[in-house]
Amino acid sequence: MASSSSSSDQQSFVTEKPQEEAYEEKHVHEVSENLARIAANHQPHSVIVADILNLPHPDSFFDFAISIAVIHHLSTPDRRIQAIREILRALKPATVEAPGGKVLLYVWALEQKTSRRGWDKGDQQDVMVPWVMTSNPPKNAPSDQPKVFHRYYHLYEANELERDITKAGGRVLESGYEKDNWWAIATR
Repeated sequence: MASSSSSSDQQSFVTEKPQEEAYEEKHVHEVSENLARIAANHQPHSVIVADILNLPHPDSFFDFAISIAVIHHLSTPDRRIQAIREILRALKPATVEAPGGKVLLYVWALEQKTSRRGWDKGDQQDVMVPWVMTSNPPKNAPSDQPKVFHRYYHLYEANELERDITKAGGRVLESGYEKDNWWAIATR
């Protein structure tokens, strides 16, 4: 479901079914079919190759979702908000008996002044970042030259993730900054 091919870009959904013994159903989404095959070998969960803008899950199904390094790969504000809206749609709504589903979202921050990247306020928010593939080069590539891919990133500024969640119809419960990333926990 991520919009790039990095193994760190992932989306997970969890639903707990009320039974005597706790039960979790885990789904890991990945746009890369090779990474999906690798993830399928690590149990217990199912793997689905899916589109973040059109998730294959029913409405109000999950108790929790995790989106790490996914949303910032979408190239327009409308697409980023739609992706968040799709995740929220799949979460259970709050009821009198239950608090409803939650999502944890992580996106790259613009404010990375002390990191090796050095981005900060005033820099471009939409950037192409080189991703160097040093191991297992393609068969037709020279073995002494690493393969470089340029991946799109939207660098979120302070409070932007919270605004996108609100525009998507969600409610932010907590948010913060950690290791060059903005994060938020939200509900419907």
